[in-house]
Amino acid sequence: MKVNRRGVVAAGAIAIVSTLALAGCAGGTDGADTSGGEGEGSSKLTVWVDAERVDALKGAAESYEDKTGVKVDLVGKSVDDMKDDFIQQVPTGKGPDVVMGAHDWLGELSTNGVVAPLELGDSSADYLPVALQAATYDGTVYMLPYAVENIAVLRNADLVPEAASSFDDMVSKGAFVVEQGAEGNPYHLYPFQTAFGAPVFGTDDTGSYDSTDLQLGSEGGIAFADWLAAQGAAGTLNTDIDGEIAKQQFLDGTAAFWLTGPWNVGAAVDAGINVAIDPVPSPTADAASPFAGVKGFFVSAESENKVAANDFLVNYIGTEDVQLALFEAGNILPALTAAADSAASDPIIAGFQAVGEEAVPMPAIPAMGSVWQFWGVAEAAIINGADPAATWQKLVEDVTAATK
Repeated sequence: MKVNRRGVVAAGAIAIVSTLALAGCAGGTDGADTSGGEGEGSSKLTVWVDAERVDALKGAAESYEDKTGVKVDLVGKSVDDMKDDFIQQVPTGKGPDVVMGAHDWLGELSTNGVVAPLELGDSSADYLPVALQAATYDGTVYMLPYAVENIAVLRNADLVPEAASSFDDMVSKGAFVVEQGAEGNPYHLYPFQTAFGAPVFGTDDTGSYDSTDLQLGSEGGIAFADWLAAQGAAGTLNTDIDGEIAKQQFLDGTAAFWLTGPWNVGAAVDAGINVAIDPVPSPTADAASPFAGVKGFFVSAESENKVAANDFLVNYIGTEDVQLALFEAGNILPALTAAADSAASDPIIAGFQAVGEEAVPMPAIPAMGSVWQFWGVAEAAIINGADPAATWQKLVEDVTAATK
């Protein structure tokens, strides 16, 4: 299963003031030796960044150098290669001091021993709860979060003036579309699954997912499978509807409701649609909680400049000005609460923020690649008429084996 996310690139100037001085020297390596001498770091941090976010971080880098004398070298990288390159280069002593990435990399990064814990201090209370939860793996914070992304229902307010009160109410008000495809799409269906009390995994005392506590096989999971079968039979869910077909049906007015993410809002607005952002209507009496994807920055476990890297992230990237600049570069809700509230002056952003209050982080366990595949194929089969109980039980067995 693949989830496409696209941002709108915009440039913006950043003015940042920080009151915390550097606690130690810094130096990064990107294939070259930048150490200033035996026992010393150099006056440089190397930061790998999504190429579309480099401009948004230039102000922070310049401010940090002005304040501390430490140069921040921003290296634009393709997001398609960044994680693998980081994992491969860190053990060799090469690679960056800091890398930008997604929270669901954490299981793989932690397993490979390439990331260092991050000290947020009192600033941890300044972040959206879901962002802080996503930044934490096995009880340890490893990521400085900067953006939170989740799906919601886009409603054509000219066709349907009021939000739906439930899933059935939504379907009665107008056609509903959601991306599926031949191999299914559990990311988009997860809000409905949670409404049946069937999260994919339970959580431990720290709030981290416990891969040994599989919740798919609960009574709620079976109830959700039965619901999927009913929606498939009714035609409400359809594996012939991929992302492009779902988009086109909403843009041409065939569908009044579209379950998707902020990456598709621009297309709807450009098409002249009066877009409203609604919570995901629940098929039960309980809330429908979507997944949240959180983006942030990690410190290399092999960095010789962890103190400087931590300082730069917490006290410069973790400021309202910088988080808003990153928001302007990607149109994704900031992770810092103050910045999120400022961005939410836009009603579209406010809508996603409100829905995100019910969101839960995507699991970051290393085996999730296999889990997504089993999960999507099982859901697609049920939608297409396979026996829901038997198919769901097979899913539980496959995921159990994959996560051992």
